[in-house]
Amino acid sequence: MNLFAEANNRGIQTEFVDGQGHRRVTDAAALEIILNALPPQTPGPLLGQPVVVRHGRPARSELRSAARFPVGWKIVADAGVVAEGETSDRVIHWPKGLPAGVYRLHLTDAAAVTEDVPLISGPEKAFAGDFDRCWLLAVQLYGVRSGRNWGIGDFTDLEAMIEFGANLGADGIGLNPLHALFDDRPGDCSPYSPNSRLFLNALYVDVDRLPEFQLDAATRDALVPLRAGDVVDYVAVARLKWQALRAAFAAFKAHATPARRQDFDIFRAEQGALLLRFACFEALRHKFKQPWWEWPAEWRQPDDARCAALRDGAEADEVAFVEFVQWTADRQLGGAANLARKLGMKVGLYLDVAVGVQSDGFDAWNEQAAISRHLGVGAPPDPLNTAGQSWGLAGFNAAGLELQSFAPYRDMLRASMRHAGAIRLDHVLGLKRLYLVPNGFSAADGVYVQMPFEALLGMTAQESTAHRCVVIGEDLGTVPEGFREQMADWGIWSYMVMMFERDDRGAFRGMDHYSANALVTFNTHDLSTYAGWRSFGDLKTKRAIGIDPGESDDARWHALAMLDDVLRQNGIDRNDLYSVLAFLARTKSRLLAISLEDILGVVDQPNIPGTVNEHPNWRRRLPVLIEQMTSAVDIAALRTATRDRSRSAS
Repeated sequence: MNLFAEANNRGIQTEFVDGQGHRRVTDAAALEIILNALPPQTPGPLLGQPVVVRHGRPARSELRSAARFPVGWKIVADAGVVAEGETSDRVIHWPKGLPAGVYRLHLTDAAAVTEDVPLISGPEKAFAGDFDRCWLLAVQLYGVRSGRNWGIGDFTDLEAMIEFGANLGADGIGLNPLHALFDDRPGDCSPYSPNSRLFLNALYVDVDRLPEFQLDAATRDALVPLRAGDVVDYVAVARLKWQALRAAFAAFKAHATPARRQDFDIFRAEQGALLLRFACFEALRHKFKQPWWEWPAEWRQPDDARCAALRDGAEADEVAFVEFVQWTADRQLGGAANLARKLGMKVGLYLDVAVGVQSDGFDAWNEQAAISRHLGVGAPPDPLNTAGQSWGLAGFNAAGLELQSFAPYRDMLRASMRHAGAIRLDHVLGLKRLYLVPNGFSAADGVYVQMPFEALLGMTAQESTAHRCVVIGEDLGTVPEGFREQMADWGIWSYMVMMFERDDRGAFRGMDHYSANALVTFNTHDLSTYAGWRSFGDLKTKRAIGIDPGESDDARWHALAMLDDVLRQNGIDRNDLYSVLAFLARTKSRLLAISLEDILGVVDQPNIPGTVNEHPNWRRRLPVLIEQMTSAVDIAALRTATRDRSRSAS
């Protein structure tokens, strides 16, 4: 069988028409790497795909033509057989009342052909939220400035932002991803390029809140320039914070209170093998100082027995330190979530989930079947990116997920939803298909790999209802026909950005265009702020650093005129930020996100895609302290704009 035939059998699309109308065929050398990087799996002979049973809906699966009757089936859980039966019909009707969970389905036909696939039983839809319409304050946590933080926003600042937002009438705080990055590469600060999506970024810990920590004079002096800076000095912040965390851990070991020790032990038990593996991975990464695939052979795969021995052996302190840091981060983030609930916020924390991970990070080591380090997630060439995109992130693959009954995806959801009332899945199209590019090849040499969309939606709905967490899918741009409808049928919300909601003439869509089950916002972290957009600041900045902004000044003038038109058509005479917010607040979309940068009048955007050092991406700090925000924001105008959906109005 040649490469292209094998790819076709494995659901890999090697030929497609790109966004410019050009026919693309994947390079054979690239395809060979892709095939070798993915677990060898072809659709099974009897069903060929996972089974999804939705409570309250008829559940049936059609057997493939190769099946020989009768076909026996068993639904198996860890405790044993849950249900079983036999059919002489092409269609199997699954039993009603199957408890929510993930099972293995074993099938055997009359010719003794067998197949084993996951079976997901869950709710009809994801959690829908228990609110009508409300709004969230969107915050880049690293950029929050306060009189007490260490030059980077932290979880105590998050509590202050929750109190500030609650006073404004907001029902939640939206945040950049809080995923764990690499402690020894602090300059690699993009929250969308994580070491692990299962654990937290320790730089957000407020060290001063640790009862074991004592601030010394040298650290106090070193904090002065960090607090004064306009950008986050990640290298200096990381050096001070990690020193402080190690000092606090040493003191914790020596004289922690019984209550603190007990809570630490509870956390370790709750997190189980995943936390132990992560702690061992970090200890080993620091010890070997090279990518995990170059480690000694016994450590290139996670092994729980070896990890337990490591925690009890020479690396005991280092392993326990990583666990201590994660415990601290989790408890501080959980405290912020509890504060939001106490203040009556209907959503609380709205957290972002990155589309992939770094290939040399923990998740890629821990899930080598489900995540291939040799392949990067990206996008094919289109009119805006004529060369295509490879984001340098490793993503899930279908075969590896199915072999493990989707446990890696479930673990990611659980970690993200643990303290959240809503999450956003970045590039949600990746649940249906991923564009994968082999390392070392151009983005034009990628392939589309189909994902088990229905099963991933079912797993998402299952975890969403279990955690009472709304799920928003970032579905910007062109998606396959029926994609948004299928997502909505499962209760996954859409993500609607006003800057993109325009027709072929450039006119902004009216209020009625916006869906009810959607989060609506004017912009995103990758787009201009409102002040920057109106002042052409984003165009000027991009041109100054040698980037084509993709828009002329004339086009921007036209966009501004189109904005005036849609506002006037809806009885809004002005065109300032609060007029735009009033427009969005009156849409039927149940969630509105308002960026903190916008209400503070910030011109620069948090991130300019396609840049690394040309722009201070993920580094810029807010111009005012939290303590000064009440006087820096036009609170009366904001409350007027959001009065139809503020907590004070309900």
